Amino acid sequence: MADTLHLVDVLDRHNSSRDVWADRGYHDRPCERWLKPIGWRPHIQREGKAGKPIGVRDQARNRRIASPRARVEHIFASLAQMGGKAIRGIGLARAEFGLTFKSAVYNLKRMTSPLEMA
Repeated sequence: MADTLHLVDVLDRHNSSRDVWADRGYHDRPCERWLKPIGWRPHIQREGKAGKPIGVRDQARNRRIASPRARVEHIFASLAQMGGKAIRGIGLARAEFGLTFKSAVYNLKRMTSPLEMA
């Protein structure tokens, strides 16, 4: 099932940031209209339709939204290169350990980048 159908379910109402960043797959005007009155600030990219491309203004908006999203997407891409969320093992504790270990490896890899540049 598409994760775009569960946007509302994953929003953390206790989060201090009220910004919602999403790509074109989450573009749904009724959903955006629903988010604003309850205090969320949607930053969802616009999507063109077949035969009707998006305008210059929406293209500029997509670029503005893409910049902060790229910083997060690079992390997920790097984790995907390490095998993604697939963990071979039985039990939740082992799966959590595997994902925590992958995250630690990613952080160590990132830490070495500034050291190599210096």
